[in-house]
Amino acid sequence: MSSPIQILALDTLLVDVPTIRPHKLSVATMMGQTLVLVRLQTSDDVVGWGEATTIGGLAYGEESPESIKTNIDRYIAPLLVGQDATQVAACMARVKGNVQGNRFAKCAIETALYDNQARRLGVPMSELFGGRVRDSLPVAWTLASGDTAKDIAEAERVLDLRRHNIFKLKIGLRSVKDDVAHVAAIKRALGDRASVRIDANQAWSVTEALEGCRMLADAGVDMVEQPIAAHDKPGLRRLTQANIIPIMADEALHGPVDAFTVASTQAADIFAVKINQSGGLRGAAQVAAIADAAGIALYGGTMLEGAVGTMASAQLFATFAEMSWGTELFGPLLLTEEILREPLMYRDFALHIPRRPGLGIDIDEDKLARLRRDR
Repeated sequence: MSSPIQILALDTLLVDVPTIRPHKLSVATMMGQTLVLVRLQTSDDVVGWGEATTIGGLAYGEESPESIKTNIDRYIAPLLVGQDATQVAACMARVKGNVQGNRFAKCAIETALYDNQARRLGVPMSELFGGRVRDSLPVAWTLASGDTAKDIAEAERVLDLRRHNIFKLKIGLRSVKDDVAHVAAIKRALGDRASVRIDANQAWSVTEALEGCRMLADAGVDMVEQPIAAHDKPGLRRLTQANIIPIMADEALHGPVDAFTVASTQAADIFAVKINQSGGLRGAAQVAAIADAAGIALYGGTMLEGAVGTMASAQLFATFAEMSWGTELFGPLLLTEEILREPLMYRDFALHIPRRPGLGIDIDEDKLARLRRDR
């Protein structure tokens, strides 16, 4: 009997990259992004990569880049070094049995394990989740400058490039009426050439959301994402049942348990599936399966990850039978620095998914060495 393939090392890198412009959300304004990358080395000289990137320090969620790195280095890596890398489920069961919470950190570890195993087997990561049904995914672009004229110009530019024809507007910092006026002006300028959606990132009350939804529907907006607090699932159900405009749950979904609660109470029309938010690829697949069983549509969400998290999401989303609302896997396009030897391919309004082994990407470790925080 051959000896098991052991995990030799798990290294966590913080990589600070400026964004191409300020990215304004209701919870934070981003001038840069910190990629949290995990490099998993095994005894057969195979390397797997994972990512645990989040948004806005602690403004968005319970994990920050620094806490993710600390918890992986101090608590998770010692559980896995020496374990059989080919036993992904057993490795993750060991982590989950010893570490509470830490959904983003667990996602990065699981992604690195699957990337490592898929590279070893010589297959795309999508094959480990049943195989893909598509080789490309529609990708939305988020308009988040807050300036109406700038947002229209940006939308026109990427439309002309045939890069995006779906736009999500980040709102919630102004009054409902001012926000709707901003959105309506952009929709008028783009007309039928593009789908326009909004994300209020939990900024509204239920009453404000009802008012906003009516005005947004009149303006021709296609969908509203998580307009109220994540914990207010009864309020989300009230908005969904009002049947004014499709409502998407995002921050309300922290994995399969939340997905079951939202689905069983008919509190959303659409689920934003995020691998980090779901605690990993398997958790995200379970969220999608619950939505499918409940007749809830799917949208592929992002935490504005770089290339690793983006491609991990794409490899999984490519296996879903239905993705009627597309994705927003544009994170790498928001960054001023490239960490791959060959950039991801965005063309004809879609992200194209390679069929090379694992994630299908090649990390430029020389560039990482230059960008990593501890350089």
